[in-house]
Amino acid sequence: MTRTLPRTTTSRYVTRDPEILQGEPIIVGPRVAVRDLVEAWKAGTLPEQIYRKIPFVTTAQVFDALSFYLDNQTEIDEYRDFYR
Repeated sequence: MTRTLPRTTTSRYVTRDPEILQGEPIIVGPRVAVRDLVEAWKAGTLPEQIYRKIPFVTTAQVFDALSFYLDNQTEIDEYRDFYR
């Protein structure tokens, strides 16, 4: 999936940078893909517990990423399908 997007912050903790994962939405700082947090959530992990599976993120970052996902499900689901 190739996209040419300028670096943009889409929420407090979610950003895009064409230099990182080809512009896929990531968490600011640890550069964890939003799709990774969504995968853990969809697998049944409570948002408050995701940091145990992905220790580089805070609970606030998880909730922000899930909120971003709920607003952008089609896009993130395309990434999830692509990386499966």
